[in-house]
Amino acid sequence: MANLVVHFEIHASEPPLLIKYYGGLLGWKFTQFGDMPYWAIDTGEGAIGLNTPGTGINGGLTQRQGPAPGRGAAVNGCNFVVGVEGNVDDLFQKGLDLGGTEALPLSDMQGIGRVGYLHDPDGNIFGLISPVLSDGTTVTGG
Repeated sequence: MANLVVHFEIHASEPPLLIKYYGGLLGWKFTQFGDMPYWAIDTGEGAIGLNTPGTGINGGLTQRQGPAPGRGAAVNGCNFVVGVEGNVDDLFQKGLDLGGTEALPLSDMQGIGRVGYLHDPDGNIFGLISPVLSDGTTVTGG
């Protein structure tokens, strides 16, 4: 097995706020571990599980142990990018409507796809990417 990323974590000052945000935006399901301030994130069909191949990954949401990232500050840690099958422009707008803010506007990247980044309501940055460019053509390489 290669050194693949198999799990991600989101840190939250107010976990219920981000559970509502990501659940509403991406349809992710959250399951709390007992009384711990930790929730498993099921990102949907096709995610990699223990000894289960897939093309996506699941994650976790945990209580933040310090202040939320400041707006405009450099990324501290890692971020994630979500592959979008449908209209990325509509999903990006939905992310704004649900309380996120724009980090980097959507733009076409030739050979890659249409990409944009949002801040969730707690200041975490994440990206959305689609193989469909703004003119409706689909990127086939990459």
